[in-house]
Amino acid sequence: MKKTTIKDVASHAGVSAAAVSYVLNGKAHKVSEDTIQKIHDSVKALNYIPNISARGLAKNTSELVSIIIPQTESRKQLMLENPFYAEIISAIEAVVRDYGYHAILAGVDEGVSYLDISVSRNLDGAIIMGVYPERLYEECKKVNIPIVLIDSYIHDETFANVGIDDEHGGYLATSHLIAKGHRNIALVTGTIRRDGVVEKRFLGYKRALQENGLFYHPDYVFEDSVSYEHGRVTGRLIAERHPDITAVFATADMVAFGLIRGIHEAGKRVPDDLSVIGFDDISMAHMFLPPLTTVKQQISYKGETAARLLMEQIVGERPRRGAEVPRILIPLELVERDTVRLLNG
Repeated sequence: MKKTTIKDVASHAGVSAAAVSYVLNGKAHKVSEDTIQKIHDSVKALNYIPNISARGLAKNTSELVSIIIPQTESRKQLMLENPFYAEIISAIEAVVRDYGYHAILAGVDEGVSYLDISVSRNLDGAIIMGVYPERLYEECKKVNIPIVLIDSYIHDETFANVGIDDEHGGYLATSHLIAKGHRNIALVTGTIRRDGVVEKRFLGYKRALQENGLFYHPDYVFEDSVSYEHGRVTGRLIAERHPDITAVFATADMVAFGLIRGIHEAGKRVPDDLSVIGFDDISMAHMFLPPLTTVKQQISYKGETAARLLMEQIVGERPRRGAEVPRILIPLELVERDTVRLLNG
């Protein structure tokens, strides 16, 4: 079947190909309202799909932005198995689409050049999640496109940055368990790396213990990957071998779900035998049985905020080098549900 072209649309509408091009490329002010309506009617009637590549060449833009997720752990499927990413990526994509752009998703393994990705795709901008101050970040500074960071503890003012106070979030979760009477509190977490999200939540956990006069037990920290399976294995381990532990802070809801499954497999129950608190408040948290007590970060709002910052730079005036760039902190709140009980209460 022959592909419909601009000339076909023009012929069907009884206008010039130039008029069709104006309307499809955001220059409708150059033609009359009657012509605009005819063109839109013809586009719909012929089911015409614009050639994005051709439009990009004409406008010196690819109309593509990338969502980059550095793979910092050995489990390559983490990016797809955690609903947190689905929620934030959906929010970003919706904003980008509102601007007439398209988003592509890329997981970047250690050792892979971000410069290669940006050049080969001719990107107009990028959002990068959880980048560390190492090679990938240094490469980002060499790329001459707008970039917005999410959940990145980078100590300079090169790029706009959207995130939360992860240390405060870890403190909130642990303090809630302490307020419920728990004293032997475990932490189940992904890999703790310097200047990363997980490290900040770990530091909040330690601060809450210290401020309440509780001893920090290194043996109560179970560190591996941000995954359901890590939670499940650790849940069984805690339930079977650590009768002293009465509560667990999981630094991600997916880990908390695995924990609860593992605890149940070991013949114990949440919250009757062990209390569990998560972090993120992904959409599944209130559907889970029992519904998960967790620290809520506004995942969709975080993605929307980052996307708007990026698109404003792409379609508007980009900040000059050295100019102050925003660092936006999204507020946190504790959501009480059914996985934490009052000890001896």
